Amino acid sequence: MKIPAKTPNSGRKPTLDSLWFLLILLLASSPVVAQEKQYKGNLHTHSLWSDGDDYPEMIAKWYRDHGYSFLTFTDHNTLQAKERWTDVAKNKGGQTAYDKLKAAFPEWTDERTTDGKLEVRLKKFTETRDRLEKPGEFLLMHGEEISDAFGNKPLHLNVSNIKELIPRMGGNSVLEVLQNNVSAAVSQRERTKQPMMIHVNHPNFGYAVTERDLMQLIGEKFFEVYNGHPSVNNAGDKTRPGTERMWDIINAMRMGVLKLPVMYGIAVDDGHSYHQKVPGTASQPGRGWVMVMADQLTPGSLIEAMESGRFYSSSGVSLSKVEATDQGLTLELAKQQGTMFNVEFIGTLKKDLPKKQAVKETDRNWNAGIGRVLATANMDGGTLTYNFTGDEVYIRARITSNRKHPNPGQPNELQRAWTQPVPGPAAVTFEENEGE
Repeated sequence: MKIPAKTPNSGRKPTLDSLWFLLILLLASSPVVAQEKQYKGNLHTHSLWSDGDDYPEMIAKWYRDHGYSFLTFTDHNTLQAKERWTDVAKNKGGQTAYDKLKAAFPEWTDERTTDGKLEVRLKKFTETRDRLEKPGEFLLMHGEEISDAFGNKPLHLNVSNIKELIPRMGGNSVLEVLQNNVSAAVSQRERTKQPMMIHVNHPNFGYAVTERDLMQLIGEKFFEVYNGHPSVNNAGDKTRPGTERMWDIINAMRMGVLKLPVMYGIAVDDGHSYHQKVPGTASQPGRGWVMVMADQLTPGSLIEAMESGRFYSSSGVSLSKVEATDQGLTLELAKQQGTMFNVEFIGTLKKDLPKKQAVKETDRNWNAGIGRVLATANMDGGTLTYNFTGDEVYIRARITSNRKHPNPGQPNELQRAWTQPVPGPAAVTFEENEGE
């Protein structure tokens, strides 16, 4: 079934009602064009090297056994690169973690007794990688969660595929702390030629990072729009926006006002707890992930694909196809028995953009037109296309299933997917104006 669409050159300004006609519904009978392979991965994971409660090889095994293609270890302000022993009785995993480790790797556990206490040597990243990786099937990347602060505000960033430890850089404001740490990671990437990805973690953790901070960052373009930890306030509160609302404000300003590149939103676990029953109330694995469309399972290929926006984020919904062009955004949903999907195309029109001075203001009552729903559909599967009209700064899609998340970080979560923002005809990005 097709709904006729007005073209961008129709000469008429679109109204919200007329934007309905830009939604083309092509049911599942349409052929799917071949594309790069999708790789499922998590970019935020903690182990006994910092404040997680399990051994790195056990965590890697969990993700590999649960169908993930890649995983990044991101322990706080440390790399899994030196000799470290842990007291079995005193570490966060305790006897439970030790018993599971011995059952899974009986011949691969280094132990010693010190002053009558049983200790286990934590495996270095290279050891875990060499034991658990499967070329073309499962990839491990070394990372770090740079855990800094400004006053009492926790400011955390992850660096995936890191080569050297980055010390916290500090600064005289939230933005300066974030920028100093981003710049340090960019400097390492340029100096070592190592493919590396930088992203800002859980901005609403302690309500430390605002949309104004993120919209001004230079040198990285990712933040966590969904984090599975129960304490990170994804939804915001009565006076502070949730991360998805922040995402729209950030991109409206970056692409429509500040001439900066798009900021992508990723979904992660932020796993710390691996022994609680599922569903549970702790920060457990399997809650949020990214699906990356890349030609091969290597750090360079994955990072290049994500830097180009060739991925979507998910807490349970799978997309068969996502395609962004100069004309608009197309996605395809596979049919699942008993499952319905609410698809919303969300964007900001040029007329709703704030003024540049909004960056320096403190009011968080942004124009309600920022991040408005431009078109929507309820369906059980099939293909959808949103065609640009000429006034969009960007467009993205949010797909919500009628199925509840099996192990939610917050009560009553439904399974979702988020496609990445696609710059529209009204976007003015940094790359386009680099020489100005």
